[in-house]
Amino acid sequence: MTPRPLHVLFVSRGNASRSQMAEGWLRALGGARVIARSAGTSPRHLHPLATAAMQEVDIDIAAQRGKGLDAVRLERFDLVITLCDAVATELPPLPGSPAARHHPVEDPALIEDEHGPQLDEFRRARETLREIVEELLRSAAR
Repeated sequence: MTPRPLHVLFVSRGNASRSQMAEGWLRALGGARVIARSAGTSPRHLHPLATAAMQEVDIDIAAQRGKGLDAVRLERFDLVITLCDAVATELPPLPGSPAARHHPVEDPALIEDEHGPQLDEFRRARETLREIVEELLRSAAR
């Protein structure tokens, strides 16, 4: 019998970059072993630089959309990973009381120079999120 996939929810404030990139990584690296979702407490549109950064590693998140917790509130998750400090303290209870982990990652959209957010910041966040997802998959395999 095939084991049930691990259901994981990544949550950030806007669900515009960090949680979307983490969802993309988990889908790409976890395959059928996982069901990956993301949501935000104050959802916004997917940031185009998040899409560009992920395309550089051949992961297409362009079809993903920013969504709030209401969009996933009826799903049952095994694990919820919060990616910013504010969300870790304001996250409402979720069905089934899933395990929770907190891995703060700086929002690349908020790191600006005189030209606005830069792709290099999204690349840094992308690689940090890859490490978080790889560790999750290693720990899930134990």
